Amino acid sequence: MGTPQKENEGKGFFSAMSSRFSNAIRSVNGLLGYEGVEVINPDGGKDDVDDELQRGRWKPEERDGYWKMMQNYIGADVTSLVTLPVIIFEPMTMLQKMAELMEYSHLLDQADESEDPYMQLVYASSWAISVYFAYQRTWKPFNPILGETYELTNHNGITFLAEQVSHHPPMSAGHAENEHFTYDVTSKLKTKFLGNSVDVYPVGRTRVTLKKHGVVLDLVPPPTKVNNLIFGRTWIDSPGEMIMTNLTTGDKAVLYFQQCGWFGAGRYEVDGYVYNSSEEPKILMTGKWNQSMNYQPCDSEGEPLPNTELKEVWHVADVPPNDKFQYTHFAHKLNSFDTAPRKLLASDSRLRPDRYALELGDLSKSGTEKSSLEERQRAEKRAREEKGHKFTPRWFELTEEVTATPWGDLEIYQYNGKYTEHRAAADNSGSIDDVD
Repeated sequence: MGTPQKENEGKGFFSAMSSRFSNAIRSVNGLLGYEGVEVINPDGGKDDVDDELQRGRWKPEERDGYWKMMQNYIGADVTSLVTLPVIIFEPMTMLQKMAELMEYSHLLDQADESEDPYMQLVYASSWAISVYFAYQRTWKPFNPILGETYELTNHNGITFLAEQVSHHPPMSAGHAENEHFTYDVTSKLKTKFLGNSVDVYPVGRTRVTLKKHGVVLDLVPPPTKVNNLIFGRTWIDSPGEMIMTNLTTGDKAVLYFQQCGWFGAGRYEVDGYVYNSSEEPKILMTGKWNQSMNYQPCDSEGEPLPNTELKEVWHVADVPPNDKFQYTHFAHKLNSFDTAPRKLLASDSRLRPDRYALELGDLSKSGTEKSSLEERQRAEKRAREEKGHKFTPRWFELTEEVTATPWGDLEIYQYNGKYTEHRAAADNSGSIDDVD
């Protein structure tokens, strides 16, 4: 078997870009006229193992040991139960992953500026879809340490802050704001490990307020499935509905993410409508979450109106060629201090030694630092329990509100406003250290 091409290197953990199985299928594709069509094998398999070993990701004994360990967790929620090797990680935390939603925040600016309530949903739902280009990366981000934070500034006038507010279960809270909108999220992931795949359920709440008209939008995303975790080529699918509701008017966008089939049929495709409060379609939307989204006015039957045309509302930005982690230019900025404010909090993800070591390519040091951080977190938990203390987030407060989601109830954290005071004090100081 030949060596994989260099252009395919670095496209996800456990990934194999060619295999005996897929080579055979590609031969058939040529006969059927499907040459060049991406092949997705929903069942995975072990035929890709040799190629993965050639890429140097896993030694046979490492893979076998990992598989034996993970078999004990089949059917379980493995969000924070398992210590994972850094070889499957990307140099980014979940808090930074949350911040990637801000890459195309100009769409929320446009939603705020629009006087058309249906177009507000077109812009805002396209913004929600845009982050799925980043979600297709199959590297795992680091789990944040309890109390860890991430700050983002110098992008579209936005101030973004996220904090890890709970360790068991893992929960994060985020707040972002500029002159056009505020964004508030309580994020909690629920997983189900199925052996060679894992289902991820977004048990969270996302609210966006458009400042000009006081419009409040609520987002319910679809679940995600990570396929071929251990054997086969790893890939991600998010079949199901995304619903964004205008809580002010009752209008909503309902967009269906198509399930990927054999030969990649339907993969990335998103279709749906913006409905008024009477559930009549007003605007149809169609596109691919890894490329672009388009819209067109429609009649009450969902058919395009005469003398109208499909218009693009969003397309993915240019990405660096052959990037090891498939990062966009914006994703690289998330690790840069160019997007950090003055007086960066000492708890910021950029400063994590395990993340930084991985960014430099030192897997050994990254693994050692990761273990050290996890042990320190366990020690701090024991110390709190011995004293009868309970962890209290610094920038967010637990409310009495509990909201129902399709995958379970969720306690809501809200931004307490103290970071705004902190930032004002920091900006008036000459130091770059944490205020505390």
